[in-house]
Amino acid sequence: MAIRNRPGGNRPGRSKASRQAAWRRGRAGETLAIVCLALRGYSILARGVKSRLGEIDIVARRGRMLAFVEVKARESLDHAAEALLARQRRRIARAAAGFLASRPELAGCQPRFDVILVAPWRWPRHIINAWRADS
Repeated sequence: MAIRNRPGGNRPGRSKASRQAAWRRGRAGETLAIVCLALRGYSILARGVKSRLGEIDIVARRGRMLAFVEVKARESLDHAAEALLARQRRRIARAAAGFLASRPELAGCQPRFDVILVAPWRWPRHIINAWRADS
């Protein structure tokens, strides 16, 4: 039996309903993160950017700063913070490089990688410059 990679993961023991609930929770977290960014003066350039290199949840710009934002929605902010693995950071960095290559008008921008942690009944925590592409 082949295991396929699908959005939301295809983890053993997780029902279709559980995966759908996780996807909805993540999508709601992204929406809340967009509101948070907009209130801080960011323009949202893209959401859910998918390529063969990886996926970027949100691309936001403020001035010359271009933020590639990963959103982690979990039951607590601590669990959300633990959910971003090194392998995923590398995929996001590759996807960001591909995004920049396809958008020459953004060549003058300074890219960075942010994380927004989302948990129920808490204001999202925005971690600016959470990691570097070369780390």
